[in-house]
Amino acid sequence: MANFNIHAEKITPRTILFWRIAQIVVWLTGVFILFNLIFRPKLGIQLFWNVLIPVAPLLLVVGVGVWRNICPMASFALFPRHIGISKRKKITITQTGKLNLIAVVFLLIVVPLRHAIFDTNGLATAILILSLGAVAVTTSFFYEWKSAWCSGLCPVHPVEKLYGVKNRISLPNAHCEACHRCVTPCPDTTPGIHPLSTEKTNSHKIAGLLIVGGFPGFIWGWFQIPDYQEITDVTQLMNLYLLPLSGLVITGALFLILKKFVKKQVLITVFSAASVSCYYWFRIPALFGYGIYPGDGMLIDLSGILPEWSLTLAAITTTIFFFWWVVFRRQEATRWVGRPVYADKR
Repeated sequence: MANFNIHAEKITPRTILFWRIAQIVVWLTGVFILFNLIFRPKLGIQLFWNVLIPVAPLLLVVGVGVWRNICPMASFALFPRHIGISKRKKITITQTGKLNLIAVVFLLIVVPLRHAIFDTNGLATAILILSLGAVAVTTSFFYEWKSAWCSGLCPVHPVEKLYGVKNRISLPNAHCEACHRCVTPCPDTTPGIHPLSTEKTNSHKIAGLLIVGGFPGFIWGWFQIPDYQEITDVTQLMNLYLLPLSGLVITGALFLILKKFVKKQVLITVFSAASVSCYYWFRIPALFGYGIYPGDGMLIDLSGILPEWSLTLAAITTTIFFFWWVVFRRQEATRWVGRPVYADKR
């Protein structure tokens, strides 16, 4: 009994206050972005798609626990639990696998639609965020802590597990005062967790394969598609998915082949680094006016100021960094955030 909570982490009131302030600030920032998406869509699109989203992958790679603590959607989703009105139902491993698979499929469906709808339509992006928020808070009203949304249906969670495989630091847990074993394994407190850590059901296996093996090709394919102001025919709609899904199939098949010859953990880190490197390889030039399709995803046009080779150098530098960080850097497996004491053992 004495050793049951030996690795549990105690969190001080001052630390909790710090994270609560951070959560409130980030949540208010999210509300500000949402307001602009509705009423000043050009600014809102810039803030959401061209500032927040480009920063997120780097944050997930270096310190995914930061995002797990301050994510505004998580703070909103967990509100019913924090104020004690959640029904606190338990989720089974089978249900968790199905939720994870739904999250991955949803991600693969929605991301290509950015080119046709969300990248150019602030109101549509706002409706998407509000809809996800409604699902998040509803599921958390019925189910215990992070099980249904943060570790289940959230479409960002599969990417968290892919990019956070070599998480650098373990932070205090800013949400869970005690561990209620809401999901097994707990992604927050399991050292070195990745999308294939749990392969107990077919849903887990398919979700893991899609996000680990398929994501590098999916990202590459996504960047080969231009933004459309509107979809005028079925052919355009099909084109949104053709290259991303083709890339997904190709790299997914490559993963399955290499899996027979390469240690799984090493292969996962390589595909993780490939995914995030591919993202920044295309995203950095696009942000500053040198994208494949000029103007798409541009934050500020520096094409008349910076030479193109400087952004190519920046893309090469990020690729080297991510492969060093995720693949070659030696580090013991680290949990995203500390595990609190078990609720029934305090």
